[in-house]
Amino acid sequence: EKIFEIIQSINREGKTVLLVEQNALQALQIAHEGIVLETGKVALQRPARELLASDEVRKAYLGE
Repeated sequence: EKIFEIIQSINREGKTVLLVEQNALQALQIAHEGIVLETGKVALQRPARELLASDEVRKAYLGE
């Protein structure tokens, strides 16, 4: 959890952060943009809010 606070702090300074994270839900909650990979290829690339709002994404990738 502390790492996400640090990442947000760095981002507030105007720096871009590339985050590769297994906890997709937590990562998308702080991200501006999200990219979903399937077998090494980009399956989806959208604003994080759109990915979080998608029922398909929530079921397939967020365990809901």
